[in-house]
Amino acid sequence: MEKEYFAHETAVIEEGCKIGRGSKIWHFSHIMPNCVIGENCNIGQNVVVSPGVVLGNNVKIQNNVSLYTGVICEDDVFLGPSMVFTNVVNPRSALVRRGEYVETVVKRGASIGANATIVCGHNIGEFAFIGAGAVVTKEVLPYALVLGNPARHVGWMSEYGHRLHFNNEGFAVCSESHEKYMLKDNRVRKI
Repeated sequence: MEKEYFAHETAVIEEGCKIGRGSKIWHFSHIMPNCVIGENCNIGQNVVVSPGVVLGNNVKIQNNVSLYTGVICEDDVFLGPSMVFTNVVNPRSALVRRGEYVETVVKRGASIGANATIVCGHNIGEFAFIGAGAVVTKEVLPYALVLGNPARHVGWMSEYGHRLHFNNEGFAVCSESHEKYMLKDNRVRKI
């Protein structure tokens, strides 16, 4: 049976992983056993996908990213170059903590910028936008824009990745899609 995905000849793909139709795996990437990669994903150079990681459809992973056991990315997630996930709260070289991996979920449509760090156990909401170099140490709300170290909530983003500017009544319009959003009780939703 012919595979329905592309893998560069230097990529290592171990037994027991599931890779969806139309996905592409580039140079020197390592796909470990028992992970799931959805359809139409793009996995850049030098990416490691550890056992048990789950990627939804249309996930884009740029070069030099490691997705450790415990990471789940829903559909349409973007992971920028060299961003980092952790999976143990208190790692020590002399102590084996394989049974203590902490799950991190990146919800649908979220983007994580280059060189950002996501400390395990802190989920990223739908369509959230994590700025380059940010260090996430707490939950990120849907549509939130967070920047800095530690990452701080500084605004809101549209599903098209544009900053939202809310009027006095709590309404905003995306500059590209012209979709409307409402801010109420520190939560954003598309209307």
